[in-house]
Amino acid sequence: MCGIVGIVGKSNVNQALYDALTVLQHRGQDAAGIVTCDNDRLFLRKDNGLVRDVFHQRHMQRLIGTMGLGHVRYPTAGSSTSAEAQPFYVNSPYGITLAHNGNLTNVEQLSKELYESDLRHVNTNSDSEVLLNVFAHELARERKLNPTEEDIFNAVRTVHDRCRGGYAAVAMITGHGIVGFRDPHGIRPIVYGKRETEQGVEYMVASESVALDVLGFETIRDLAPGEAVFITVNGEIFTRQCASDATYAPCIFEHVYLARPDSIIDGVLVYKARLRMGEKLAEKILREHPDHGIDVVIPIPDTSRTSAVELANHLGVKFREGFVKNRYIGRTFIMPGQAARKKSVRQKLNAMELEFRGKNVLLVDDSIVRGTTCRQIIQMAREAGAKNVYFCSAAPAVRYPNVYGIDMPSAHELIAHNRTTEEVGELIGADWLVYQDLEDLVEAVREGNPAITDFDCSVFNGEYVTGDINEAYLGRIEQSRNDAAKAIVDVENAQIGLHNN
Repeated sequence: MCGIVGIVGKSNVNQALYDALTVLQHRGQDAAGIVTCDNDRLFLRKDNGLVRDVFHQRHMQRLIGTMGLGHVRYPTAGSSTSAEAQPFYVNSPYGITLAHNGNLTNVEQLSKELYESDLRHVNTNSDSEVLLNVFAHELARERKLNPTEEDIFNAVRTVHDRCRGGYAAVAMITGHGIVGFRDPHGIRPIVYGKRETEQGVEYMVASESVALDVLGFETIRDLAPGEAVFITVNGEIFTRQCASDATYAPCIFEHVYLARPDSIIDGVLVYKARLRMGEKLAEKILREHPDHGIDVVIPIPDTSRTSAVELANHLGVKFREGFVKNRYIGRTFIMPGQAARKKSVRQKLNAMELEFRGKNVLLVDDSIVRGTTCRQIIQMAREAGAKNVYFCSAAPAVRYPNVYGIDMPSAHELIAHNRTTEEVGELIGADWLVYQDLEDLVEAVREGNPAITDFDCSVFNGEYVTGDINEAYLGRIEQSRNDAAKAIVDVENAQIGLHNN
């Protein structure tokens, strides 16, 4: 996952872009970038690191202009070098920059076509640069000095025809405006809104509604699957459905873990969906363990807290904060190496003995991916004196790789892959384990918007909504991930060697 934002304003947008990226920081902590446009000149700053570390006062002063894009990134199966920080730029036609959230599943085919047929050079391993070049090539085919909204929507239409996967993107066409678009399945989220200023109406496109809320923008709506929005530099706005076979199947994992609880995605308030997850999980615990004997429910901070509160209320059991979080440590599941993940857990969380000593404790997490973190947390609970440690996940078992932009592509890394619930519970050291049922998860989210008839649940059921994923593809991305991990180890070993010498 990544976070994207685009603003067409009436005054300098650098501070607004910066503020929006800090709100979207949970979507990516690996790199950040901002590009602005002023009188047809572009100003770019991007690098690895958190938003607050990438942008200093000297950078912000140079980012002038009333139109711009921002991006926060974490790597998927590729590299985490600063060369792949976004936004990306291509000079022809017009000068186009692009920020992208998601993953293209036919990137190898597209890269070959761009080189052999479109005569375009791609400089990185990023599928975002491929997406940019496909869009630029299709727009260049119009061969117009001043593209109309129809020209832009036609280019997006061809992007949908050529590209597969999950993607939400914002692109800035120098001197003309900003276009936002979403894949035909609506897998990754994107929303747009406006605010009134003394100078006139300003528009924002972003990954989550919370970015609009914090900056005082009124949400207009989510882009529909396959839809595009074009906002001219003068503040005119146009929307168009650009996919002939659009179907609504947004990523349900956004509601489980990725999105902020105060965001509204596809008409569903994430906070309310997580409350319903907790209620349904409590009902399953009562069915499977009617004499559960739980003394206290403790969330694993932070994403599971909402579900854990409602679960405790429904069980009639005390809710307590048993772990104190160090907020200066990044998310473990996006760290590049397994060794780094293992090291970080005890740096990140500390158990309060008062809430564990002599008690039957139910720990609640949003999901279990690799199992590394929850195994150590259960051990921490036992060391703090818990009599029994039970564990439950607000999501079903994650058994399959994700191919639409979430960093968990390798099946062998998933603790639940080819294992039963009992086997996973034993591996993580829990006295018993309960997973959410997939039907209950879907219902918990769909209740917020009954118009959504389908979701991408591929990490749980292995059914990929784009219909183009097979074992050969999964094998290729697993090999790519292994190669990337080996490269990290090689660099670390080289650094150790230099230090020892």
